[in-house]
Order: sequence, then structure tokens, then C-alpha cells
Amino acid sequence: MQTLSRRRFLTIAACAGVFGTRAAADIPVTQWQTTALGARTTLSLAHSDAGRVADQVFAELRRLEGIFSLYRPDSALSRLNRDGRLAAPPFELLECLGLCDRIHNATGGLFDPTIQPLWAAHAQQHATGKADPDGIDRARALVGWPQVAVDSQAITLARPGMAITLNGIAQGYIADRIAALLTRQGLTDLMIDTGELRALGGHPQGGDWPVTLETVDGGRSGRVRLRDISMATSSPAGTQFDTVAGAGHILDPRTGQPGRAPWRLVSVTGPSAAVADGLSTAICLMKDRDTIGAALSGFSDMTLVHLS
Repeated sequence: MQTLSRRRFLTIAACAGVFGTRAAADIPVTQWQTTALGARTTLSLAHSDAGRVADQVFAELRRLEGIFSLYRPDSALSRLNRDGRLAAPPFELLECLGLCDRIHNATGGLFDPTIQPLWAAHAQQHATGKADPDGIDRARALVGWPQVAVDSQAITLARPGMAITLNGIAQGYIADRIAALLTRQGLTDLMIDTGELRALGGHPQGGDWPVTLETVDGGRSGRVRLRDISMATSSPAGTQFDTVAGAGHILDPRTGQPGRAPWRLVSVTGPSAAVADGLSTAICLMKDRDTIGAALSGFSDMTLVHLS
């Protein structure tokens, strides 16, 4: 039986072990968790009023879900997809779409948020177990980022049936927004994990945040240390339309089919978790390192730290 497996495609362990020699702080590191955009979100920090900080962060998460969620019918993104036009769009949506445009151009169109109708067509096909090439072709005809008009007055989709997904960037963008919120309050030495990572400072007990990269089958693929930086990781096999056939969730807008690049795990670091998120998604569709290097050349502050 063919099924659509919706699971978190990567486990990144920002563990509480210490890299460094500074004595442990008087305040222990605590973790606060919730769920946002379908993924576990964790805030790790040492603070005398950590509960209040976490409540504030989670309130901001709920607000941002009201903009970016595909599953809340009242979200700004859902209303845009339903109506084909969104008047007076929120600043956060405009800013995120501006980043989408930069990443789309830098990746030769491989990062394309208008892939949503195609994703839905593949999901439906695999859920029913019935091949529907005509449905895939119709959905593919609706894909095309240049057909989205964006300005402060309105966002408009050029054709009926077009729809946007921000699943390849929104988690990183939200991590950036939370980081900005906490930075304004003078907080540091904490880790934000929305599915993508944003480290403010280092570990409260000294050194950097040690992060273990794990593949979807639980195997360890590498370790990195993070300080004052973001990291996003993507895996083509992380979410699968068909676990038997191995049809991954990252679709190639050029072919309309799941990407066939050889990579299992891609990690990108830089100051923006949103940009790292978008780039790591697009790199999953690139077949060689030269193409990857060309895409990254448009972002001098972004680094490919893991490719396997």
C-alpha cells in the first residue's frame, strides 16, 4: 500500500553537553517545547525567568503561524492561496517572499514556492495509489514564481489554481524572527530550534553549541559547532510520498517529479536561517558541486557545511 509519510525529515540534536572549560553556570539549561508549522520547536536557555521567555516566544510562534501556516484556513498564506490575491499583506510575508525571490534567482529557479499545486497532486496520487500523469501535468502548468506579483499593496497569483508553499523557508524565517525578538531584549547564549537552528551566542555553560546531524534512519552523518549563526538541513528522503518506492518530497519544478540528486543530507550555515533553509532545500535538487557553488556565490555569508 502506498502512503504519504509526513515526518520530520531530520533530527538535529543541539545537546546540552559542553564544549569548553568554563565552569557551569549557576542557572541550569532548560528546554521548552511546542509545535509550530507541524514541527517540534524547542527553546534551550539558562535564564532565571525562562518560563516567561518561553511563553513570549511561543506567543510569537502562534502569531507567525497565523501568517505562514498552510493548514490554518484563516492564515494569510491560506487566504492568498484560496482567493488568488491578498490585500495589505503582513510585513513578515512580504519580507519572506522577498527572500524567496533572491533564492529563486540564485538557484536558477530550483527554489520555487509555487510548487504547492504539484506537491498536492503528487500527494493525492500516492495516497490513492492511482497514477495520474494528466493531473501532474496540469499541476506542473501552475508552477512559476515569475507569475506572482508582490508589493506592499497586494500579493497576486496570476492564474486560478496557483498556490504557494513556504515549507522550504518558513521554519528558518520564524527562527530568525524569534532571534530578533530575543536579541532586542538583550538575551544571548540560547538555541532556537524550529526544525532549523539559530544560535544566539554560545552554550551557557561555555563553548559552542554542539550539534549532531542525523539521517532519517537514525544514522549519524556529522557534527558541527554553532555560535552566533544559523544552520538549516534538508534531506530529500525525509518526507516521502511513497516509502516503498522512495519518492521524496522535494520536487523539481523543471520536471514536476521528485528530485534525483545523489545527496542524502545537506546543511547550510549563515546569519539568516531563512536563507539557509531555502538554499539547503534547493541544493537537494542539484546534481554536482559546481552547480551548488554557483548558487552559493550569490550569498557571500552562507556556507555549505555538510553534503553527503
